Amino acid sequence: MLSPVNLSQSRLLDSPAKGKAKQPPKPRFGFTQTMPQPMAAAYFPQPYAALTPMQAPSANDTFSNTLSPGPVNLTEARPPAGKPAPAHTAMVRSMSGQQILYPVQPVLNYIQAQWRNLLVTNQQLPEVMKDPKVHQPPGTPSILYISAKENPMRVWQDLQKSLSPQALKGIQIRTLPPPGARNNLPPGLLYVPHPYVVPGGRFKEMYGWDSYFIQLGLLKDGHLGTAKGMTDNLLYEIENYGTILNANRSYFINRSQPPFITEMVLNVFNRTGDKAWLNKAMPAVENHYGYWTSGGHLITSGPAAGLSRYFAYGEGPALEVLQGEVENGKNHYQRIKEYFQTTPIPDYDVNDYYDARTGQLKPQFYKGDRTMRESGFDPSNRFGPFNIDVVNYAPVCLNSLLYRMEKDMSQMYQTLGNPAKAAQMDTLAQARKERMNRVLWNDNAGMYQDYNIKTNQRRFYPYATMFFPLWAGAASPQQAARTIQNLPWLESPGGLMTSATQSGNQWDAPFAWAPLQLVAVQGMLNYNVPGAKESAVRISNKFINQVAKEFSEHGGIFEKYDARRMESDVADGIDYGYDSNELGFGWTNGVFLELLDVVKNAQKPQHPLPPASPAMTPSFTMPSQPAVNPFYANYNRNPFLQTAPYIPVAS
Repeated sequence: MLSPVNLSQSRLLDSPAKGKAKQPPKPRFGFTQTMPQPMAAAYFPQPYAALTPMQAPSANDTFSNTLSPGPVNLTEARPPAGKPAPAHTAMVRSMSGQQILYPVQPVLNYIQAQWRNLLVTNQQLPEVMKDPKVHQPPGTPSILYISAKENPMRVWQDLQKSLSPQALKGIQIRTLPPPGARNNLPPGLLYVPHPYVVPGGRFKEMYGWDSYFIQLGLLKDGHLGTAKGMTDNLLYEIENYGTILNANRSYFINRSQPPFITEMVLNVFNRTGDKAWLNKAMPAVENHYGYWTSGGHLITSGPAAGLSRYFAYGEGPALEVLQGEVENGKNHYQRIKEYFQTTPIPDYDVNDYYDARTGQLKPQFYKGDRTMRESGFDPSNRFGPFNIDVVNYAPVCLNSLLYRMEKDMSQMYQTLGNPAKAAQMDTLAQARKERMNRVLWNDNAGMYQDYNIKTNQRRFYPYATMFFPLWAGAASPQQAARTIQNLPWLESPGGLMTSATQSGNQWDAPFAWAPLQLVAVQGMLNYNVPGAKESAVRISNKFINQVAKEFSEHGGIFEKYDARRMESDVADGIDYGYDSNELGFGWTNGVFLELLDVVKNAQKPQHPLPPASPAMTPSFTMPSQPAVNPFYANYNRNPFLQTAPYIPVAS
């Protein structure tokens, strides 16, 4: 019998690497990429085991504000010797080729229980406000920040309904200062009005892009009320804190995360049909679109003008890194300084980020570090070592998400009876797709690549984000087919590795993350091209197998996996950031449920298919008068949409 996962538990049930054979040393810091041979036949001979889908959930949300967590009664994780496996079964093969069966039903039971165990209501605030990533002096009250727009008495009265007088003594409500005075605030939790599901482990707060994948799982399991509440929380953050936050802690307030809000809004609306709610959500959606397409996020010159980039507004070292990413007595920044002192870096000019004379990291380093965390890929070497050069790139993932956002907003306006605004968003989406396909698409390599706006070059770094344009529907069928042909760069026994480069960072090889599996799988299913469906089902099977295998061995679901070894003990492969593997785990749970459905039925596209065209370059022609983005009441005006010319880029 398994007990609920404690939110404060931050490592494997079994200590990393203990009881396991030590892996041979991996090449360090060479960052070499070698085109791999397809490995599917070696580890997963056809046919794959059929997976029975989950039963359809109830339409009613089962959560309430009064939870009574207790031991979760899960069935045995491994079938008894000599007996057939249960109906829900994933098949994996060991390295020796021996067939091993791992039942999936216990995983489903665990996921259903985890929605409750990872749920944060006002009752859980005293525990959640104890942040394992930063230090809080004993005996001091925990800070709950509220917006200047919020009524502190209303919040206090709301807390009184759920918490005892003794618990309330440990909470101090503070009103946030104006935006210009929010850098390096004392650590505290930022108030949101509705219950939410957290990732788990050391992550006891609500995260931006995690929430989308968690929402998918909640909806699969019938928890519409909580899924809607989380969406309303993100809309509340936009209205009260200026953007969807990296997460609702004070040290995250000056940065966001990859934007999935329109998908979340539509996921709720498509189940409720509530046009009044949709109409009420639109101002926040418009403001969030403006956040990503103006100010520091907008690229205003050069071939990538009109595309967007990640850009965090905070300054200096990140508090959670100084106190929460410490290994062997050295924090992440100290380890990076040692790297800069000893290792040549061809990817960027290290003098921009490190002063060799003083041995100190420069302000621009911290800007890059904070921005890397806004991207969600923290860290990798996708934008050069430790992603520090991220502010100098037009990223494939972000611009794909913004294309999808523009198309989603067009659909919303059409639904709300505003065809003029719908057409305007379609024009902006088409313009973005044109620029993406000219600037980010590499016809020689057959993949989308991040574009360096300083060197005016694409960066050849095979990465799972190449599938984001397919997920968004921005790629042509020909581009989709060629992207799928690049799967051997990333495909491993446990699914898709994040990249083809082993760098010592968690968002690189050999690690597999649930969100990237789903984006790739759904992206392939959007296109009726050779190998798309078969590849999508194969990748789904592999990741399901990986999760089910590790669940049977450790009794939990994890943040990330080693896709080459099909293991969850990852510490030996991570040199920077934090090297723990968190239990819970919100987005892995949601993606697992989605991929189970893919294996059962890979027929229906997630988004409308783009029109087929014999040419690789879309036929859209820029209008003589650039469209004006109407959503800048609270942000700088978008100079590209006003004046900047379009400059094509040769492949």
